[in-house]
Amino acid sequence: MLDARQVNAAMSALIDGTFGCLDAAAETINARLGTSVSKGTLSKILSGQHQWPAVYIWTLEDAAGRYPVSRLRGSGAPSEAARAGLRVLDAASAASREAGEAISAAVVAAQSGDAGGQVRALQEAREAAEAMAQLVQSLERQYASDGVQI
Repeated sequence: MLDARQVNAAMSALIDGTFGCLDAAAETINARLGTSVSKGTLSKILSGQHQWPAVYIWTLEDAAGRYPVSRLRGSGAPSEAARAGLRVLDAASAASREAGEAISAAVVAAQSGDAGGQVRALQEAREAAEAMAQLVQSLERQYASDGVQI
């Protein structure tokens, strides 16, 4: 059975070694989960006043690419196929965001006729194309790790 002190020690080392401070760890959790956790909450968890929510542990481990608590539990790091799937989701998210920005900038530029807006629209479209290329690469890597021939 896993002891809370072991989890706290592993998470403290992960935060200190990867994120450097509780602020950065909290921001990582907030960005990845869309929540609102503060460094004060993490401090209370590390002091033993609260328990670690599993989703916070998984989020920080995934962000760091290190899995000390998972290893303590005996499950180890996720497989390469699982990591490839997460990379595809990240790439798809970035491509979607960039495409939306490009479309918005193109519509504004088309309606205004402003040269600055046209330059911005072209730049946004290039960024969207690059994000789509990265998505294609992520998909190809995932399929390769799954043994799928394309």
